[in-house]
Amino acid sequence: MDTSLILAIDQGTSSTKSIIFDANGKAIAKTSEPLKTYYLDAGFVEQNPEEIYQNVLASVSKCISAFEGDGGDVNNVKVCGISNQRETFVVWDKTGRPLYNAIVWQCKRSIEICKQLKDKGLEKTIKSKTGLIIDPYFSATKLIWLYQNVATIREAVDTGNAFFGTIDTWLLFRLTNGNSYFTDHTNASRTMFFNLSSLEWDRELLNLFGLSKLNLPEIKPSSYVFGKTNFEGLLSHAISICSMIGDSQAAAFGEGCFYPGTAKATLGTGCSILMNIGSKAKESNKGMITTICWSAEGRVDYAFEGVIVSCGSTVEWMKNELALFTDSKETSAMANSISHNNGVYLVPAFSGLGAPYWQMHRKATITGLTFDCNKNHIVRAALESIAYQVKDVLVAMEEDTGIGLSELMVNGGLTSNQFVLQFMAALIDSPIIKRDMADVSALGAAYLAGLKSGIYKDFDHLISIRENNKPVATFLNKQQLEGYYHEWKAVIFGEEIKI
Repeated sequence: MDTSLILAIDQGTSSTKSIIFDANGKAIAKTSEPLKTYYLDAGFVEQNPEEIYQNVLASVSKCISAFEGDGGDVNNVKVCGISNQRETFVVWDKTGRPLYNAIVWQCKRSIEICKQLKDKGLEKTIKSKTGLIIDPYFSATKLIWLYQNVATIREAVDTGNAFFGTIDTWLLFRLTNGNSYFTDHTNASRTMFFNLSSLEWDRELLNLFGLSKLNLPEIKPSSYVFGKTNFEGLLSHAISICSMIGDSQAAAFGEGCFYPGTAKATLGTGCSILMNIGSKAKESNKGMITTICWSAEGRVDYAFEGVIVSCGSTVEWMKNELALFTDSKETSAMANSISHNNGVYLVPAFSGLGAPYWQMHRKATITGLTFDCNKNHIVRAALESIAYQVKDVLVAMEEDTGIGLSELMVNGGLTSNQFVLQFMAALIDSPIIKRDMADVSALGAAYLAGLKSGIYKDFDHLISIRENNKPVATFLNKQQLEGYYHEWKAVIFGEEIKI
């Protein structure tokens, strides 16, 4: 029996989770440490780089203590894997001193920078090279803003003394006392500096951005020996950091998106859908971005990603602003209390519509209300909109790639809503798999670390230890739901619904 254990660190925007997994992929110790985010004026969002690092150490310390408190032997912890909030980045000097706060992925300070890049006609060039659209979401535009507005950053870049890293790189650098300066393919692919074809930093783009002298980490596969650490003495022995991967991609790997046509949807405030599209990058004509799904030595899998802006946030709005219910758990029963949606549709464009439409100036609407409607119809329309949006993205992905969806793995808070899952399962008409494992990003990092260290032999080994999860069952009329979906599309495109 293999007693080797894997420490997985999931460094997220609001907290850091530390989980110890056994050789069967079972979580046997888990802790979470909240992390402070600074929401400033003008849409600026920052975190303190030192606080991020100390937050990780605190989380690991608590996890080890909890594990030992239950009689665990910490000497069996052999390797570590890290998943991280993706586009958030830090800039530091050659001594390891941060030159500015970490700029969080949510930050909107670079809206004007994005406009400037678009006015220069760079949209096509950037998308063909990086797979990304020009948006403040990605790291590059916010670093350009820092270069243009912060003298210390500009001087450090121009003198070759600025070291850039997403959070994986920052943690690795600190945990190895500055000895390791690496990132992985997935995190690199979120920066807008990375060329999807060459799998290297794109020097032409860096020159166009005025950042040619910026120091960038060496790019490695997601499953790789990145360095060793004892977490500043928290462990009596140093262990290898054998994986680093962005959190959404880590979730895809943890869910088993190993082959083309497998996809995952994280149903939370918004929704991130990733579909594995195989070993070659493809450019989307349907509003998707192209990114790296995950990589191991000798293998790189690409993905399409579709970002839906409003899912769980719509449910929260109905609770907080319309007071239609007091607990979101009530919504499934409310939606099931009526047998037909009565032609009521809610387009949840509270912050615009994301993929595949990218109508960011659109406003939310509710249509089809009559006197024989009640609050249950509005609630049902909101829950239905989640499934419609997911189908919109999946249809676009299938049309873009010619790859049929084989199965969709779902995770996130909204998966507790049975109406949403059953409605989605009938509408999509492909197997929907819900795992009981909530921390799939940490699991994905653990799987990749275990692969590199030999705890897991190969992908077949990972498939064999996955829990036997059955597809979500549905009893809804699929033909009726296709009619609903046709009406949803009519509402989206401003057409008259004929009932």
